[in-house]
Amino acid sequence: MADNERKVIVRPNGPYIVRGGIPLVRKSPVMSEHGEPLTWKKEETLTDQSNYLLCRCGNSSEKPFCDGTHSWNAFDGTESADTGPVDSRATVYNGTSIVLKDDHSMCMHAGFCGNAITNVWKMTEQSDDSRVRGHLMAMVERCPSGTLAYALEPDGENLEPDLPVEISVTPDGALWLSGGITVERSDGQPFETRNRVTLCRCGNSGNKPLCDGMHKEIGFSG
Repeated sequence: MADNERKVIVRPNGPYIVRGGIPLVRKSPVMSEHGEPLTWKKEETLTDQSNYLLCRCGNSSEKPFCDGTHSWNAFDGTESADTGPVDSRATVYNGTSIVLKDDHSMCMHAGFCGNAITNVWKMTEQSDDSRVRGHLMAMVERCPSGTLAYALEPDGENLEPDLPVEISVTPDGALWLSGGITVERSDGQPFETRNRVTLCRCGNSGNKPLCDGMHKEIGFSG
């Protein structure tokens, strides 16, 4: 592997190895007065070192960085997430001049898919209205995990937002990888390289190394 290749490698029952000088930042959702996530805000840059280790077991005292706790707390980091292409698993919803795709196995429950009035699935049914269609596109593009994607026509390529190459630590939640960072399993098998990926850092996902929203169920903090 080239020294400057941007990559995240999953260690067996251990941390994520980040290589290639990928900036690590904190991002938080901007909330409405009704508690609805609207967009993302960058808070700070934590590091831009060439290489660093990120906690995967959820118990490091130096979160989001690894402090070796996994080596004595019997962390089971067994990976079970499908490495195949997302489109092979996604449920497709056809609208007017838009096709919504949903692979819910990767959902981190960030909440950008709906609000008090509607959600992206209902909006797809109303997408003959270009205002609804534009709002739908914006909501899908803010989904950090890439659970939701859209194309303009059946069998068309997915349209993706232009996101920076960085890893974002979300509040008490997943690691959000953006910009097409390669993720490699501990057995060397790569995942499909995607613009938006979320990795578990609470240690309890049932779809490791991907986040499945379990951090909300267990009340993870860090």
